[in-house]
Amino acid sequence: MDDLLHLARLMMLRAHAPYSKFHVGAAVRGEDGSIHGGCNVENAAYPQGLCAEASAIAAMVAAGQKRILECAVIGPGPEMVTPCGGCRQKLREFASDDLPVHLCGPDGLHRTVTLGQLLPMSFGPHHVGKP
Repeated sequence: MDDLLHLARLMMLRAHAPYSKFHVGAAVRGEDGSIHGGCNVENAAYPQGLCAEASAIAAMVAAGQKRILECAVIGPGPEMVTPCGGCRQKLREFASDDLPVHLCGPDGLHRTVTLGQLLPMSFGPHHVGKP
């Protein structure tokens, strides 16, 4: 988990958040063990920006991976940051309900939950005939 947290923290520092000033980083571990990071990238045409989790997923898919085994999300403040609803659904596309999601702050890990806890009774690829 330390490698995920390290990359997520680095991604948070690289975020482009001139409007909200809320920098978020994320990292996902692909099925082959590779890790991929992403940061939020805001745009003047709100809400056309990218969330950190979506950026990390895109980097993973661009690297040829299609399955997430673990995820870390880090935000700037003392409050725990969780993936937004849209990102929970994006994670669900590439992971099962038992995906560990590490919720972190600048001081490190705050809590680990499963995607199923964050997105109960989720709609997933199996609903549309995909494995």
